[in-house]
Amino acid sequence: MTGSMMSEKQVNTRSAPRPGGRAARIQAAVYAAVARLRAEKGEESLSVHAIAQEADVNPTTIYRRWGSLSQLLSDIALQKLLPDSEPEDTGNMHEDFSRWLEEYVDELATETGRKLLSEIAAAESDEYRVRCQQRHYEQIEAIRQRAIQRGERPPETMQVMDELIAPIVYRILFSQTLPDFAWASALLVKLLRI
Repeated sequence: MTGSMMSEKQVNTRSAPRPGGRAARIQAAVYAAVARLRAEKGEESLSVHAIAQEADVNPTTIYRRWGSLSQLLSDIALQKLLPDSEPEDTGNMHEDFSRWLEEYVDELATETGRKLLSEIAAAESDEYRVRCQQRHYEQIEAIRQRAIQRGERPPETMQVMDELIAPIVYRILFSQTLPDFAWASALLVKLLRI
């Protein structure tokens, strides 16, 4: 993804594998340790060694799995930002997009959402940015496919990404004022040409 936008054909829509067993326990312990350290001591307390000690794992386990503190924080941010559930099916394309958009803006257009997006953007590798884009792609594509099955004419998925998601993310990351649902809804109306 470096330096260019992905085309629809370039986006891999497979979900990232979900760890199970020991890997899941380690992930849960490390995520919980990060949350506790942030709550009790603040961001400045976060280091691989402090997290490992709090999670009762070896620091090499964190380095082996995530590579760096930045990658770990990006992974946590990605998990918090991306819902696993399918978008609601209301029977109407505009309403499906509208409800999905409202949830999206409610989650991301906050100081917490801004911080989480910043952590993903700051990741050392493209993996987290690509996974974030893939999940957005999957959610939008699910809405599109339902609309097509109902005989509606939805915009292309990458058009939704470029004309709806990109301006929202830009405002979240770079504007002093976070976007609200009314502003995002105006983008949706323009996109769907209603």
